[in-house]
Amino acid sequence: MAQAAGSAAQCDKLRYLEQVTRFPDEVQRQLLREILAQNSGAEYLRRIGVSGDAPDADEAFRRLAPLTTYEDILPDITRIANGDTSPILSGKPISEFLTSSGTSGGESKLMPTIEEDMDRRCLLYSFLMPIMNQFVPGLDQGKAMYLFFVKSERSTPGGLPARPVLTSYYKSPQFTKRAYDPFTVHTSPNEAILCSDVHQSMYAQLLCGLLQRTEVLRAGAIFASGFLRAIHFLEKNWVLLCDDIRAGTLNADIVTDPSVRRAVERVQLRADPALATALATEFCKPSWDGIVPRLWPNIRYIEVIVTGAMAQYVPTLNFYGGGLPLCSTMYASSESYFGLNLDPTCDPGDVLYTLLPSMCFYEFLPLRLSSSGEGGATEADLVDLVDVELGQEYELVVTTFAGLYRYRVGDVLRVEAFMHRSPQFRFLRRKNVLLSIDVDKTDECELHAAVSAAAGKLERFGASLLEYTSWADAAAVPAGRYVLYWELLSSAGGMAAVPAASMEDCCIAVEESLNSVYRQCRASGIIGPLQIRLVAGGTFDALMDEALSRGASVNQYKSPRCVSSKTQVELLDGRVLARYVSPRCPKQ
Repeated sequence: MAQAAGSAAQCDKLRYLEQVTRFPDEVQRQLLREILAQNSGAEYLRRIGVSGDAPDADEAFRRLAPLTTYEDILPDITRIANGDTSPILSGKPISEFLTSSGTSGGESKLMPTIEEDMDRRCLLYSFLMPIMNQFVPGLDQGKAMYLFFVKSERSTPGGLPARPVLTSYYKSPQFTKRAYDPFTVHTSPNEAILCSDVHQSMYAQLLCGLLQRTEVLRAGAIFASGFLRAIHFLEKNWVLLCDDIRAGTLNADIVTDPSVRRAVERVQLRADPALATALATEFCKPSWDGIVPRLWPNIRYIEVIVTGAMAQYVPTLNFYGGGLPLCSTMYASSESYFGLNLDPTCDPGDVLYTLLPSMCFYEFLPLRLSSSGEGGATEADLVDLVDVELGQEYELVVTTFAGLYRYRVGDVLRVEAFMHRSPQFRFLRRKNVLLSIDVDKTDECELHAAVSAAAGKLERFGASLLEYTSWADAAAVPAGRYVLYWELLSSAGGMAAVPAASMEDCCIAVEESLNSVYRQCRASGIIGPLQIRLVAGGTFDALMDEALSRGASVNQYKSPRCVSSKTQVELLDGRVLARYVSPRCPKQ
């Protein structure tokens, strides 16, 4: 009976998607009117001359509302964070701030949210299984081993929670008290997910997943990097996990949280020497190629985001996943949840997202204007959802119920196809993001400032930084890391000699100049220690020669501040003279 009800509910979801993709213009117009009416008392709208409850509010908004960035609304955000409860941005109370992985002045951005936003996020989640079940049927006959984690949170001076969007969701009643659904049964108990100690949480969740190995039909994490962290965790801890399975115990030195221990004991924790031996046999094989389907023999796919910066992990995931489909199912951010991949089992390079027109009001800034510098883009250049053109690239701009108005998200999208009248976008990149391993985002200006500050330590040795570039080494074990290639010059000419301890000081100086999200990822082990690789003189000339051989113009060539191609990395690594690593985590 539950299965029949589930099937009917899934059909209703698919019909809803069919409807809104056929009439996105009507849905968007109505949504904008609802946002303005709900926020009619907001100070911000009055400030720009828009009466949100007027019959022509949407027309006035289109004429008068300016494009905004985080810096534009930061004074309003600060007032709310400091305890001002008047309707500044939203007509409804701000219930919490969602901390964005983007940065401003070295700190996480605070994105306002209201209580009703949680229902909108849950709405998007509710479409995932109806879509997936069309491609992989029978998912109600097993379990999902999804590795979810909560991250650090704080309170603003005014007492509002400030935490990542997923931490907010996992701690919400919508998640912790969710009704039973055969399509979304997890191997991880809530207590393990909500444990703030990542090491305990990972151990408990993987133990539960291994105990239920034959029931697991799908596995995943939010980001590709997170799933690979779990694989590396297995590499280091599989002996302890097998010992616990063999004895029917839970390692008391690792999992100390009483609630987590009780929850794991409810998940078939009993002595199973045969299972422990079978798992150990797989772990002990010379290669971990295909280790995921070997450990979980009934798994159908791995669900992780592999678009944007996460695309760098696809080869490694294919190695461990043994060719299992890699499914990127949704597109979301701290500002709002946006869209769905309606073909979730497609190749990672072919992922397209269909924006759900009922989530927020979308506008698009043509990239040629978005990137043309100060004063290059105006509100008149904005394009509605139904008016974007095939093959064109745009920066996403959103207006939300929580009080973001014509807010530049910073995501660059390209229109690749249409679902009925709704465009389907390929996520290309974050604007101006140079390096990213996980949720961290470091742009060129921030990296340059950090490198310049650190390079000042070279002066007392008669050395200076001649040239530099960077690389996000996602394959580093046990965690991906930033790599900097430095070519030094002595004041006397030729290569400079700098003591190893001073080069290590440069490494930590760079890290301590980077943003708080990066530093938090370092402290938690998500990102490994930054490495500086000194290269031989003439290396950057060789890098230029390589670019010219591929058709670059000598007049327009600039040394790249980040490299990504295998050829460039191999060229640089072939000229490395010495490697230095940060000796400790950066200060918080």
